[in-house]
Amino acid sequence: MADCTTLDSLLEMGFGRNRAEKAVAHTGNQGIERAMDWLMEHENDPDIDEPYVPPAGNTLGPAEEQSQSPTEIPESIEDTEEGNARQPMTEEERKEQVKRLEDLMKARQEERRERERQEGIEREKQRRKQGQELLQVRQKLQDDEMKKLADQRRKEKMEDRLAKQRVKDKIARDREERAQKFGGGSSSTGLSSPPAEAPALSPPENQGAPPAKKDYDDCRIQVRLLDGTTLSTVFKAQEPLAAVRVYVQMNGANGQDFNLITPYPRRVYTDLDMEKPLRELGLVPSAVLVVTKK
Repeated sequence: MADCTTLDSLLEMGFGRNRAEKAVAHTGNQGIERAMDWLMEHENDPDIDEPYVPPAGNTLGPAEEQSQSPTEIPESIEDTEEGNARQPMTEEERKEQVKRLEDLMKARQEERRERERQEGIEREKQRRKQGQELLQVRQKLQDDEMKKLADQRRKEKMEDRLAKQRVKDKIARDREERAQKFGGGSSSTGLSSPPAEAPALSPPENQGAPPAKKDYDDCRIQVRLLDGTTLSTVFKAQEPLAAVRVYVQMNGANGQDFNLITPYPRRVYTDLDMEKPLRELGLVPSAVLVVTKK
């Protein structure tokens, strides 16, 4: 009964001859387990099923064996094993050895699948972590936008109150003037009253000026996206145009590359413009930008 070599065992387990010969040659014929490990590690190699060609200066065997063709590798390996005074195996022993090797290979494959599953779990954890970080960034941007809108509403309400107060003061002055005109008041009283009213008129007008200047510290930007929807938010006048670009990327760009333009007058903003403040680009106190494909 012939001895069961590593190559024979691999062939009986269902491996192709080219794969088996490569496994035996690349592991230096150091046993079936080493050969199976090599096959599992290289099963996806594009040339795994091509005939084995010994490399130049092959040192896997004696000098006289280096000149042999790939089909002669099993014979040299078998000759080497036959020289080790191993006892021939019976057919039952051969089958038992093949079964043991198949069980070993299944165990190795199961270990690899488990390792790949653990790696997949780790990748999923990393993906979820990155998603949470991105969600936090988006939430912060939304919170900042809500804060800016709230500040803008407070300013608008303050302006409304000041405007109403100016109207009330104007009405009161008109009433007083009509009462003096039709009530027979002395000319001296009519002449003296306007100077007295002039200081009362100046404070509301002076109070109205600072809010107008503060409005220009902010910039309301409306962005028209590719699908026709719009985004609207408020930025600081000193913020660069890049802040608007980041906002669009986070809320509606869907990973697409795009340009920002103003329709009237038409202007396409370049990478150099992204570093310029909104005030310098003439977008203060408000502007409409359009997203276009690059």
